[in-house]
Amino acid sequence: MAKKVKVKKTLVEQILAKAGVEHQGIQINALEGELPSDYDRKHIFKTLALFGDKTGPVIGIVPITEHLSEKKLAKISGNKKVTMIPQKDLEKTTGYIHGANNPVGIRQKHNFPIYIDERSLKLEKMIVSAGEVGHSIIIAPQDLADFVKANFADILEDSKS
Repeated sequence: MAKKVKVKKTLVEQILAKAGVEHQGIQINALEGELPSDYDRKHIFKTLALFGDKTGPVIGIVPITEHLSEKKLAKISGNKKVTMIPQKDLEKTTGYIHGANNPVGIRQKHNFPIYIDERSLKLEKMIVSAGEVGHSIIIAPQDLADFVKANFADILEDSKS
């Protein structure tokens, strides 16, 4: 009989468990992997790190199926302009490599403003990175926002209809 492999919890999962925040760890490659039933791509959110001309780093969390509006994020965060942090500077700025950025880990190390797209509130649960490529967490949007002191805002590019 095969031995059951115990999956080690990521630091993000340990932080949430210690704080008593309800979540579920899953192992998926968000771009290619099989999703748990009841979830589809619109439930998966990417954590983007940008640099504001007035505030410095700012974090935007949007569905992977959508594009962040730098203009909207700049306005809501008190900047004239925000730009994506270059991939080579990402780990130095947030502590995470591309594909592993996550709001929980970033909040533990930095006090960067965090904005979650307001459409997440229509979902019972959302999926975000757990701080390691291939590891994610399923969490209620409001629970995540409360824990990382994030604000909800309309930060998506308007769709070209």
